[in-house]
Amino acid sequence: MVQLHKRFADSEVRELLKRYVAGEIKRKHIEKILGIGKRRFFQLVKKYREDEGSFSVEYKREKVTRKIDDKVEDNILLELTREKTIIDSPDNPVKDFNYSYIRDLVVKNGNNVSVPTVISRAKKYGFYKKRKKIKAHDREVITNYVGLKVN
Repeated sequence: MVQLHKRFADSEVRELLKRYVAGEIKRKHIEKILGIGKRRFFQLVKKYREDEGSFSVEYKREKVTRKIDDKVEDNILLELTREKTIIDSPDNPVKDFNYSYIRDLVVKNGNNVSVPTVISRAKKYGFYKKRKKIKAHDREVITNYVGLKVN
């Protein structure tokens, strides 16, 4: 369901609450119109009664979402670079990035980050390697019947 501030203007909600406080409309009717529950309704009534003039259902986020600090991004890039040198080493059998391990290293440095974030940064900076498809079965069974042993 769409948020209250996106469906109704402040003046509309204010008018409904004003009529509720005056006793003209019942609570259940307003809840149905606004599409909210009893708890949210009384939160709005409390907020409205505290200051009728500046009542608003609009809000601003306090910080930007879906953004990480440059420090954290640099830390991820540093760990990806270190892992790349290990992968590129000819005497090392490791051929793929371990994104969970990179995330653990970044978290150990005091930065909170998720594995999908590490993977998205790896793709962004060219450190991402697609996983190779492997066969589900790599051996061939030579028998005529189930349970038959061939010598």
